[in-house]
Amino acid sequence: MQEKTKAHLYILLATILIAGSFLASQKLSGVIDSISLTLYRFVLALVILSPFIIFQKQKVLNVVKVMPRAMMVSLFYSVYFIGMFKALETTTVLNTGTIYTLVPLMTAILCIFFFKDKISFNQLIVYCLGILSTCIVVFQADINLFLTFSLNKGDIIFIIASLSMALYPIFLKLMYKKDDDLLVLVFATLLGGIIWMSLTMQILGISYEWEKVEGNLLYSMIYLVIGTTILTLFLYQKSSFVLGPKKLMAYVYLSPAIVAMIMYVFEGQTISFGVLVGILISVLATIIILKQK
Repeated sequence: MQEKTKAHLYILLATILIAGSFLASQKLSGVIDSISLTLYRFVLALVILSPFIIFQKQKVLNVVKVMPRAMMVSLFYSVYFIGMFKALETTTVLNTGTIYTLVPLMTAILCIFFFKDKISFNQLIVYCLGILSTCIVVFQADINLFLTFSLNKGDIIFIIASLSMALYPIFLKLMYKKDDDLLVLVFATLLGGIIWMSLTMQILGISYEWEKVEGNLLYSMIYLVIGTTILTLFLYQKSSFVLGPKKLMAYVYLSPAIVAMIMYVFEGQTISFGVLVGILISVLATIIILKQK
């Protein structure tokens, strides 16, 4: 299998995992402070990966070597998750799903400044088509839901978080090298995230309260730790070298469609004809962006 094909499959899997994270995050939001919750995720993920690092001297030395770069990458990664949890305290999954569709366009615009890329008029039309199609899915093809959409405090927070997510793949490309050890990169990124979270909690005087995450909430936490922390870090960092930031973020347009399908399979929610049309358009927009040079 070609390297590019593998990279596309990796990001498709990561997109599916991230789609499930919106539902898991909503269940956990408000239980404890969002920063404490994100730190808890990173700590559990680091504990799981530690045996693969600490018993190999060379990997430990490599972690130390890559840490300055990892601190920068983990900053944007951490800000996104803090913002997502904080936003969900005062807004809805519907609103965050809508705002998240702006990430590919944000990434494309930022690539102009970082990599001197260009956005043609046709490309801009495709990005707008992607936003429109995912909004159709998010609002369930209901014009009344769309007309009642309005920004609140949580939405502003999530816009900032989405900007941070748009910067994340750009700094992956800038900071990490293709010959870096992938396990070391993931471990260092998590460690950097833990440092950022810990500093923020100390400055703001936030309590940990991890004992409140119990019962059924633990299942949501395990999903976030393994599915959307460890695995997606591996998948994104493995693919970023091959695909680049813009193609990496193009898969965002599939996220609401995948959420709709997950809800159909696991919750028995129906998919209307209008939503199905939105899914097909979002798939088309994603394919067009992926085929561009």
